Amino acid sequence: MTSTVKAHGMDGSLVPPDWPPLTQDEVHTLLSRFPALGEPARILTVSPRPFSAAGVVATPSGPVFIKRHHRAVRDCEGLLEEHRFLAHLLARGASVPRVIADAAGETAIEIGDSLYEVHETPPGIDLYEEAISWTPFRTAAHAYSAGQALARLHLAAQDFAQPLRKPRPLVASFTIFAARDPIAAMARYLARCPSLYGHKGIRVCAAQAIDLLTPFHAELAPLLPALGSLWTHNDLHASNLFWSDPTGDARATAIIDFGLADRTNAVHDLAHAIERNIVEWLALDQDAKQPPAVHLDHLAALLDGYESVRPLTEEEAAALAPMTALCHAEFALSEADYFLGVLHSEEKAVMAYDGWLVGHAKWFLNAAGRELLDSLHRRAKGRARRAHAEAVQ
Repeated sequence: MTSTVKAHGMDGSLVPPDWPPLTQDEVHTLLSRFPALGEPARILTVSPRPFSAAGVVATPSGPVFIKRHHRAVRDCEGLLEEHRFLAHLLARGASVPRVIADAAGETAIEIGDSLYEVHETPPGIDLYEEAISWTPFRTAAHAYSAGQALARLHLAAQDFAQPLRKPRPLVASFTIFAARDPIAAMARYLARCPSLYGHKGIRVCAAQAIDLLTPFHAELAPLLPALGSLWTHNDLHASNLFWSDPTGDARATAIIDFGLADRTNAVHDLAHAIERNIVEWLALDQDAKQPPAVHLDHLAALLDGYESVRPLTEEEAAALAPMTALCHAEFALSEADYFLGVLHSEEKAVMAYDGWLVGHAKWFLNAAGRELLDSLHRRAKGRARRAHAEAVQ
């Protein structure tokens, strides 16, 4: 199996995985701590996602999803932060996977340099299992249902009191452009990450990104006090959803993969969903002459679905355009931290700090990027006009 397993590469190609796939012996050793699941167990599928090793495993009690992290990526406390959030969401009726505890009541299982978690598989089918992140929905109906799922998640999360996560690789936080002074906040962010601090290329690209994104921060800053703090998913793309069936009208039945979750705000999370699904970034990465497609019909459907469950406030709607231009920045730096500090790959890191941090910032200033943001501005202004008309009636 090892020789044939491929993972999603950063450019959309299939490549050898950075982490060796789960093995049958490894799964048996792990599940011996879960006697309630029974024996035997058999690996059914191997996940192509690049940042960990994972797969669906058949057990007498039903299929489970197992994920293995290197401890340089997630320590026990880091994984338990995610598990506490999932438990809260489940208690509030959200459709997310249940994390299964072992016989000792533990959900973060340490074995050597690895950390494991075992999840129930949620209802529905993994319709986008092979889809690369940052590729679009298949239909506008899928986008609409994804928006509804995200809104329901936000409602369930609103009383989760856990604070900001500690600095960790591969977390989509929101601190740099949440600050009054993003230059100082950027310096603090880099100083917390040993692999980033002192790296000349990252310093240059971070300064360039600040310059490029300053107009969006200036637009967002007056609105920030009105954006309530909230624990959020920060990685809602089509392949992090389970679906009711394989048709174009399928409904999202569950949200999975909470590895990037942190305390941000609902607009930040919604902006990530726009960035992940509406712009075909891989076209930009593969061929500079071919601009990435922007699916404005899916954008409208995603937002319509979201607001059918949780209407945005006037301030949230106004903040969505600048937040969409800004939301990628910290995760790009977090990926650079992972590539440098964990994989020790300058080649991959440069894609994050130059290609994604700077490249995506530049894109929002060109014609296609402005068209996307203008559509969000128009939607917000239309809402404001309607609210004013209703107020004077």
